[in-house]
Amino acid sequence: MTYCKSTEDWKEILPQRLSLLGHRNWIVIADAAYPTQTSPGIETRCTDADQVEVLRETLKEIESSSHVRPIVYLDGELPFLTEKYAPGIDRYREQLNEAMLDTPVQSLPHDEIIAKLDEAGKAFQVLLLKTTMTLPYTTVFIQLDCGYWDDEAEHDLRHRINA
Repeated sequence: MTYCKSTEDWKEILPQRLSLLGHRNWIVIADAAYPTQTSPGIETRCTDADQVEVLRETLKEIESSSHVRPIVYLDGELPFLTEKYAPGIDRYREQLNEAMLDTPVQSLPHDEIIAKLDEAGKAFQVLLLKTTMTLPYTTVFIQLDCGYWDDEAEHDLRHRINA
């Protein structure tokens, strides 16, 4: 079933956009019902593809880049979903865990992540890849951080500046 009337080849768009994105930009792997947001920096692209496939490819592209690393956010509601109301959710969580491998994940309530994304979209580019996923609270939010400068280095630098 096609959810998007116009689908560009997201596998071509992703590396093109990733080469332009950097620290403080976001990539969102969204479910089918994810709304179009009005923040000017949010670019929505339909993939007409499976969410886990899009996630795997996105993480692979980020991993192969030297300039960014992922900070992944998942909806805090996800662990509380049951098969009763979201049939297939258990299998999805298994696939998600397999796709994420050793990627660190932070969990926040959905509305808090949306607020972060909305704020980021006012000043920074966000690439939103809409998938065919039809389970609730499954959108994966990836905030990009600098790939060649880590939190420890930044902390040490700030400490020396303020000393």
